[in-house]
Amino acid sequence: MKEFKFTVTDPVGIHARPAGLLVKAVKEHASTVMIENKDGKAADAKKLLALMGLGIKQGDEITVKVDGADEDAAAAAIEAFLKENL
Repeated sequence: MKEFKFTVTDPVGIHARPAGLLVKAVKEHASTVMIENKDGKAADAKKLLALMGLGIKQGDEITVKVDGADEDAAAAAIEAFLKENL
């Protein structure tokens, strides 16, 4: 399992547009991707409403956990996506 932390810099946090793009990016990989907010609540990153339900705002540190056959590639791709978009 791969795990990394990321601090959201987008002024609006994880809202509909970037959340939709993140779900699309995650679905390109076979691995399971869980995103955990600062309160310890986690959601499957392949589910848009669950992801938005975390209420992640600017400045929040999230933990991304990737587990599966292509976890190395998936973790690298998701981390790059987060840095570019959030």
